[in-house]
Amino acid sequence: MLGGGGRTILALAGLALGIAAAASPARAQDVAASEAARRAALIAALPADAAKRVFGLVAEPSAGSPRSIGSYAKGCIGGAVPLPQEGPNWQVMRPARNRAWGHPALIAAIEHLAAGLPEGWPGLLIGDMGQPRGGPMVTGHASHQIGLDADIWLTPMPAGRLSLAERENLPAGSVVAADGNDVDRAAWGPRYHRLIETVARLPDLARMFVNPAIKRALCRETANSPGADRDWLRKVRPWWGHDDHFHMRLTCPQGQTLCENQDPPPPGDGCGKDLDWWFTEEARHPKPGPPEKPLLVSQLPPECAAVALAPPAQ
Repeated sequence: MLGGGGRTILALAGLALGIAAAASPARAQDVAASEAARRAALIAALPADAAKRVFGLVAEPSAGSPRSIGSYAKGCIGGAVPLPQEGPNWQVMRPARNRAWGHPALIAAIEHLAAGLPEGWPGLLIGDMGQPRGGPMVTGHASHQIGLDADIWLTPMPAGRLSLAERENLPAGSVVAADGNDVDRAAWGPRYHRLIETVARLPDLARMFVNPAIKRALCRETANSPGADRDWLRKVRPWWGHDDHFHMRLTCPQGQTLCENQDPPPPGDGCGKDLDWWFTEEARHPKPGPPEKPLLVSQLPPECAAVALAPPAQ
């Protein structure tokens, strides 16, 4: 016989499946068949109370005021709002994934960035932000859970607007050399440096993640400019992947008492021994650990169960 917790878990799973079933028929912006099949297979292998399953199947945000709950890698968002699919200086990529949701503070930060882009950067191609109610994703990310993370492609927006088919299928271009030791000099240039520095100086930025080779290039270029301010480099953190996009993360908005900030980056510009480690054998080929068990809804902050069950926004 199920107790209250068991009934809640089954209700959450049922709600997610019900919303998914009630979604409109297949249309142009739906996920491509290959990704849809992959997602379906992964979801089928998850327990009914897996947070990835519950939040990954919900297609609409919850009603109520915006609230980021928990931490970037263990939480959810209520009352999320969407970034418009197109703006004066941005376009949302992979719209079929339905991951262009976030806290209004994130939407405002992207719009502010797009309105003040540095010279040589015509517009932003926006990758994954968050799901309609945040939470863990079935594919792609460990974070992006509380509506304060966004991936931005390292591909300038073309002068001609991309078609919907192009936004679904255009590959993101890497700016890192094949050996991973440095940026690709044929692709990299001053405009990349200016864009990343502009983002790093956003007042509400917690940190941004870039490929270690990109961080190495930024450190070198700043060192070659005597007297240049280096403090912005502190928030630019090296991380695996990120050769074709960077990841911007905001601090918890004021008044969001259930939101948990990450510890600030350590002092300094991050251009010394810590950066050197990323080019060692240990960093490039980390030993795989045992597979992690999927996070359950009951392991998220308790408010997230209510977010998953809440009626959709009207």
